[in-house]
Amino acid sequence: VQGVFQHTKGVLNAVSGYAGGPAKMATYPMVGTGVTGHAEAVQVTYDPSQISYGKLMHIYFSVAHDPTELNRQGPDIGDQYRSAVFYVDDAQRRTTERLIALLRARGLAVVTRLEPAVRFWPAERKHRDYYLRNGKTPYCHTRVKRF
Repeated sequence: VQGVFQHTKGVLNAVSGYAGGPAKMATYPMVGTGVTGHAEAVQVTYDPSQISYGKLMHIYFSVAHDPTELNRQGPDIGDQYRSAVFYVDDAQRRTTERLIALLRARGLAVVTRLEPAVRFWPAERKHRDYYLRNGKTPYCHTRVKRF
């Protein structure tokens, strides 16, 4: 997911990390156990004069992520790999809800959860830029689906 957004015009920064859990700290080994409540996430900072939040969500749902996979991303399984959008305000929540409703109306069984963004923990350096460092491995892929 980070790799897709790092190459999107208007995105100023995309950082891999962890969000959505009540634990007071999140690291890769902790989140990987599934007990912290956090999900692997990407914090995206963007310039709204170049790209809208709605367009970012369209990219997320159509290229960067499969919103129909419950508690998994490809071969990774567990709540820490859940399909989630962590919104920062009501406008983002409403935009995402509208997009999810549109996808469901088109027959997709979207399981993406909407959760308020409370705290984001940047991933350790060795867990950032994974696609840039490993993009040629079969594990790394993106999907393109037209909605």
